[in-house]
Order: sequence, then C-alpha cells, then structure tokens
Amino acid sequence: MTDTSVAPAAGAVTSTSSGGTRILGLICLVGLAIVGLYAFGVTGADVRLGESVRIMYVHVPTVTAAYCLMIANAGFSVFTLWKRSTFSDLAAHATAEVGTLMLGLTLIVGAIWGRMTWGAFWVWDARLTTTALLFLMYLGYLAVRGLPATPRTRATRSAIVGIAAACLIPVVHKSVEWWASLHQNETVLGKINPNISGNQYFTLMLAMVVFLLIGLWLSIHRFRVLWLTERLDEVGIDAAIDDRRSEYRPPVAQP
Repeated sequence: MTDTSVAPAAGAVTSTSSGGTRILGLICLVGLAIVGLYAFGVTGADVRLGESVRIMYVHVPTVTAAYCLMIANAGFSVFTLWKRSTFSDLAAHATAEVGTLMLGLTLIVGAIWGRMTWGAFWVWDARLTTTALLFLMYLGYLAVRGLPATPRTRATRSAIVGIAAACLIPVVHKSVEWWASLHQNETVLGKINPNISGNQYFTLMLAMVVFLLIGLWLSIHRFRVLWLTERLDEVGIDAAIDDRRSEYRPPVAQP
C-alpha cells in the first residue's frame, strides 16, 4: 500500500518544544512529585484546619502563579502600547491565558476548601467576590482578543484591558484586611513571621516555586503556538496576494 502521508517540508516547525523547555518540563514533573510526597506523606494534619490543610499546597501556589502571570501581562501590555511590539503583544496574550487558567484552578480548589471549612462551596465573601471579579476581567480580556479587528487595534484594546485588570490585583490581595472576611489572613506573604513552619512551610514554598515554573513552561509553549499562528496568517495573506497578482495578465501588444 502506498503511503499517502505528507512529510513536513524541510525547515518546517513540527513542535513548540526545545531543549530548554524539555528540561524545564522535567523539573516541573520532578517538583510536582516532591510536592505530592511532602503534602501527603511527610507533613501532618494542621492543628486548626486538620487534613484540609493539604489543599493549601495547591490553592496558594496557583493564585501566586496567577498574580505573577497577570502582572507580566500588564508589563507586556505597557510595552505593547509603547513600542507596538508584536512579540510583547503575543507574550501578553500567552501570559493572560495561563494566568486565567491558574486563577480558575484557584477558584475551584478554593471552593472545595470552603466546603470543607465553612460548609459551603461559595459565599459572597470579600476575598472570593473580588477574586471572581478578577477572573471575569481576564475572561473579558480574552474575549476582546477574539473580537474581529486589525492586529494593531486588537493589540491596543487588549493592552488597555490587561492594564486595567491588573489594577484589581492589589484589591484582591488586601481584601481580607480592608473588609470583614471569612477568608484567613495571609499565611506567608506580607508577614515577617509566617503562620506556618517546618515541613508545612517548606512544602508550601516548594509548591509555589513549582507552580510558577509550570506557569512559565505553559506560557512559553502558548507563546510559540501564537507566534506560529501569526506567521501562518501572514503567509496565507502573502499567498493570496500572489495568487491575485498571477490572475492579472497585461494585454499583449498586437504587431
């Protein structure tokens, strides 16, 4: 039987991975394994939260990664408005998508933790409400990116929304202190003497580093997909222009 598959052209990109991202991915996998070992095999139950404290090793790292990615999105957005850079626009898009994913995981895991701690998956608490609003802001950012527009107009609109959305991050972070809230105060961030120590502290800090690296790994791959899509669109436009030009035949002068 004849093989009808089409081999990729010479020099064609067939993967978004590289040596660096493979190493980074391996580090993330090993880090997740160590976090899982410590979270479920080394650390014990908390004196106040009991076994539900183990959710903290996912909840806090995901929201930390989400904050960092959203701040990165704002930085890339500012650079996009300043320099009109395609690179920064695509980087802003990638970090926003992964940051939204991380924040969505935060809300899901937080709802499970709330059910175990408060007896309800959701309450209109200051921290929960502002976090949900932040999540909706970034869903709006991604929706704006999907609106029909020229690349420059889309980049400008998205950058403005991304910068505005990032302004809500300090409000979310300080909501526990500014308003009456069921949510506990900061466990690590913002305190000279953290409320946890020993294996709990080590596991939480390791998990935060690992989830930050996962966010970076996902963002790199997403950026490369977006960049390849952008190049493909440009090639398609150039091909369409060439086809249109080939249809035109100048009249042949009669002798």
